[in-house]
Amino acid sequence: MGGSAPYWLRVGVDFLRAHHCHVTILNLHASELGGEQYPADIFALAVGDACDMPQYRDDSFDLSHSNSVVEHLLTWPSMKKFATETRRVAASYYVQTPNFWFPIDPHYYGLPFFHWLPRPTRASLFHRFSIAQGGRAPDWDHAFDPIDKSRLLDRRQMQTLFPDGHLTVERLAGLGKSLIMTRG
Repeated sequence: MGGSAPYWLRVGVDFLRAHHCHVTILNLHASELGGEQYPADIFALAVGDACDMPQYRDDSFDLSHSNSVVEHLLTWPSMKKFATETRRVAASYYVQTPNFWFPIDPHYYGLPFFHWLPRPTRASLFHRFSIAQGGRAPDWDHAFDPIDKSRLLDRRQMQTLFPDGHLTVERLAGLGKSLIMTRG
């Protein structure tokens, strides 16, 4: 859920073909799928909501995979729906997300400790400086936009969302950088 064919192409078309892999990429908007042509024997591109996938039966896939998607769902109810669907549509899953307790949030150009600041402080900094991908917020109406695009999770939250999964912590310099939940 989420992602793009270039992410999977890094694995290698020859490898994917040799292992008879078929990858369905599901994104909320068609524009997120990319307009490039990808090998149809490997990739299927689909538009849909990963929080509600009635088009897929239970265990439709061998593996559901999500890399840095769950933190963009923003609300706990949406995250729970996403987790339920992830667990429903495949026998196995892999879900990765940046760790809230790692001092650098990858969404903010690697600024240390930034995501731990109070929300109004972060908005004020976005309004004054070019920190986010879109540059400096032109006004207060836009200063909260970058903040409202992600909500990092911690271990307990991930384990609550995926109670049947196994937690692995990806480390950098001894600190837990990313959280990975797997099943199967």
